[in-house]
Amino acid sequence: MKKVILLAAAVPMLVRGEIPEKAAALRDSALQDEVAWSITEGLTTEVGQRLAATEAEARARDWAVARLKALGFSNVRIEPFTMDGWVRGEEKAEIISPFPQRLIVAALGGSASTGSGGITAQIVGFPSLDALKAASPDEVKGKIVFVWHRMQPTQDGSGYGMFGPIRWYGASVASKKGAAAIIIRSIGTDHHRIAHVGSTNFEAGVKPIPAGALSVPDADNLERMLARGKPVSMRLTLTPQFTGPRQSGNVVAEVPGRDPTLPMILIGGHLDSWDLGTGAIDDAAGIAITTAAAKRIMDAGRPLRTIRVVWFGAEEEGGLGAEAYFKAHGSEAHALVGESDFGADRIWQFKMNTGAGGNVVKARIGALLAPLGIVTGSGEAHAGTDVEPVANAGAGVLGLNQDGTHYFELHHTPDDTLDKIDPEALRQNVAAWTAALAVAADSPDDLRAK
Repeated sequence: MKKVILLAAAVPMLVRGEIPEKAAALRDSALQDEVAWSITEGLTTEVGQRLAATEAEARARDWAVARLKALGFSNVRIEPFTMDGWVRGEEKAEIISPFPQRLIVAALGGSASTGSGGITAQIVGFPSLDALKAASPDEVKGKIVFVWHRMQPTQDGSGYGMFGPIRWYGASVASKKGAAAIIIRSIGTDHHRIAHVGSTNFEAGVKPIPAGALSVPDADNLERMLARGKPVSMRLTLTPQFTGPRQSGNVVAEVPGRDPTLPMILIGGHLDSWDLGTGAIDDAAGIAITTAAAKRIMDAGRPLRTIRVVWFGAEEEGGLGAEAYFKAHGSEAHALVGESDFGADRIWQFKMNTGAGGNVVKARIGALLAPLGIVTGSGEAHAGTDVEPVANAGAGVLGLNQDGTHYFELHHTPDDTLDKIDPEALRQNVAAWTAALAVAADSPDDLRAK
């Protein structure tokens, strides 16, 4: 209780007096929310993993339509698009010499296949992506490249931006230098013997090669082997398949506003997930949080602006759902966008990008969030992959930043399951989103950033 009092006292009296009573009441009632848990539990139990462009993702879209209609949303529909499918296969990594042992590996999305017989080659190691970029092709050609790093946990998740490129682009760099394959230290901060997956990307014209991620303990072990100065050889077997053009899609629902001439608010998260866990924190919780908040606004009476909720498809493959949405709706007027896609831990910071017209709205939201233990931060709010194209076109950005200290212990792993979600933290998220939407959706002010 002391924490709440201190935070509230830090809010200027004028702003605190301007807090809409309805918004405060909605915020407080959302701390008892059960809708977000119901969505998260239902999606992870009844559908499970939802790899893009697979039958499982299709079932998830149908499940989403049924659930959104049952919750009372309007204009619920699937907006399909086509993408190239990819599915994983057999995954094995074994040190042949000088210290024979099995390692835990998983293929990165977009990896090529080694063939069923695998490949055996000497490993060449690099401590960073920059070190690999600086290597001569003679060092790399015909070998299995191994790249490691020292990612550490941070509250804002900034380590992902620093070390993520090893996964995103490392395979393309290795292929251009003639590597037979690449393996990386999983982009994660845990020390469990499980691999973290995610997409890798090959530049146009670059031949895809087999690409995998080792569990953090196995990567550390391999690094120690290389440090002994002896040649290290690995047999690597990865047999994913490209399945050709397949259907994905976005699921769209709306809370119609009283004034359809006002630019809308776009919120949501992504419906697809990687295929090792059940996608609870990434991103069943995110779509559940934003949907539950929108439902609370809807149930309290029709807002001034339309709120559009989108459960995006194929985010994990590079934001393909975002591209499809912008192609279909980029010409429509969007005032504000926001996405929840950073797990389900408590929100600790609020940021908002708007022009001068949104300053009052921003102050009111900040004041409403303070009693939830949320501070107003400085700098730019991050739009999130799914809503970024609309933000780049000029919409304002609502940023409600979750604590990411433990996020990369679970991110893209078999451990991304429902039991990792704290229901109380989930409700705090819903309360924060509800408070922000209650103010923004009933404001006639210009919330756009450009």
